[in-house]
Amino acid sequence: MILDLFGTLVAAPSMVERSAAAARFAGTMRLSPTVAESALSDSWRARHDGQLRSTTEVAAHLVARCDAPASCVNKLEQLLAELARDRLQVDATLLRALKELRHGGVRLAVLSDASPDIAEAWNASDLAPLFDAAVFSCRVGAVKPAPQLFGAALQALGVDPKQTLYCGDGGGDELAGAERAGMRAVRVERRGGPHGLAFGETAWPGRAIPEVEALPSLLSAWRER
Repeated sequence: MILDLFGTLVAAPSMVERSAAAARFAGTMRLSPTVAESALSDSWRARHDGQLRSTTEVAAHLVARCDAPASCVNKLEQLLAELARDRLQVDATLLRALKELRHGGVRLAVLSDASPDIAEAWNASDLAPLFDAAVFSCRVGAVKPAPQLFGAALQALGVDPKQTLYCGDGGGDELAGAERAGMRAVRVERRGGPHGLAFGETAWPGRAIPEVEALPSLLSAWRER
């Protein structure tokens, strides 16, 4: 099974949370929140598609875009790492569901459009020990729904796509991308609620479940058919 990260395993950030983070960036670089928020928005692709390979490079890129003092890079790098750790906080109910899946013999991979700060924080998260593989866009050099991203996840798990379920909230046209890669796909309601941010979301006519916690029951029902 391959699962999306933001909006699926952890809550998707809201505009309020995004603005609060931008304000912290602005304070670190000593500039206006509007400038910081614009820099974050404009740098999304560079932060996620492999152009920037580390949290240090992300910090330096944002400092340069904002024309902030170079002395801000270290503090901004620390802030990025702190925010990444916070973003990977996970509900206990979800952890129990993932443990149940693993106990049932299901191999798990996470596949996410993610920046280097998230990729670097992953191994210290509560989620990491429950996954057999983690594939991040910044490491592959492509964002959803690029075929190589889904291919990398399947290869990392060592599974046949026809025997693999993909679960995500639908951002990045990921569900159709998973089906094009030969997998079965199921949509999960966006974790964090409807105000959570998502990019590239498309309509989904297929199967949907309310939350990842429903996956063990769904798999059991399918196996009994």
